[in-house]
Amino acid sequence: QVQLEESGGGMVEAGGSLRLSCVSSALSFSEHIMAWFRQAPGKDRDFVAAIDWGDGSSSKYADSVKERFTISRDNTKNTVYLQMNSLKPEDTAVYYCAARGSGTSPSMYDFWGQGTQVTVSS
Repeated sequence: QVQLEESGGGMVEAGGSLRLSCVSSALSFSEHIMAWFRQAPGKDRDFVAAIDWGDGSSSKYADSVKERFTISRDNTKNTVYLQMNSLKPEDTAVYYCAARGSGTSPSMYDFWGQGTQVTVSS
């Protein structure tokens, strides 16, 4: 079983920035594709970004966050990050870290964190 713990959420004004962190308990962290999803009230859980295993040289983003969000990983700290810039009110959601999966569907990931709330005010 892999434990994931997110942090870094909060409230920010539109145009601001936040950096989310997700620490994994997995001994094989560097072998896992890691991803971020988000879920707004009453909506489905949507893909945000994913980063490849190993050195994370490959990443993928949802169109809605391209050029604004950056996913990265530090295998020495078992941590994946999501740097969020130029935040918009529509980015408001609970953000979830996911591990050991692939693609953009939540059903393809094995492990999940509890989520961290991000609220962007206009």
